[in-house]
Amino acid sequence: MFINVSDDSISVNSQWQRADLALIGEIARYPVALIGDVLQRMGMMASAIRHTAGKPSFFGTILPLNTREGDNLAIHRALDEAQPGDVLVINGNSEINRSVFGDLLGEICLARQVAAVVIDGAVRDVAELDSMGLPVYARAVNPAGPSKWGPGQVGIAVACGNVVCDPGDAIIGDRDGIIVIPRSRLASLAEQVKLQDGYENSFRDKVRASVR
Repeated sequence: MFINVSDDSISVNSQWQRADLALIGEIARYPVALIGDVLQRMGMMASAIRHTAGKPSFFGTILPLNTREGDNLAIHRALDEAQPGDVLVINGNSEINRSVFGDLLGEICLARQVAAVVIDGAVRDVAELDSMGLPVYARAVNPAGPSKWGPGQVGIAVACGNVVCDPGDAIIGDRDGIIVIPRSRLASLAEQVKLQDGYENSFRDKVRASVR
């Protein structure tokens, strides 16, 4: 960690596999809404988790963590585990009166090549984060900063935006919102979203031809 604080209160599970980033990227060429239609509208986060800073679109593998309300020690520890293409998915217990993420953590994310940050909680320093380009989604913005005491958990399934997020699963976001995709569904989903996109384009063509 870049901070000189004991992390004894943070438990870490490193025994999990990441989904294939190239396959996630292939699916992420399509809108979240279309992907959600193929998945029968399952796995999409609550609209309260919305784009807050940086680029609005992202994809990657889930690096999940639990934090105590208003505390971000677990986030600092999680970044020691981060690999390129990971998306930090943070269960901040929906606390919006204290932010748990800001521009200094954003700098670490960029150094670790983290693809995005998704917080069921609050963020601050949005102007700085926006200039970095790091995609950040959160429940709220609040300038009040966090404590760094813990406890917390890294690398275990968490709830974020009413969706269970397992470590290593796929996550995709755009201006409409965020969808979480189980690793086991990716191989078949790539072809399914392609077919759905073809159907929708055909429908559009028919509508446009009818008014010419």
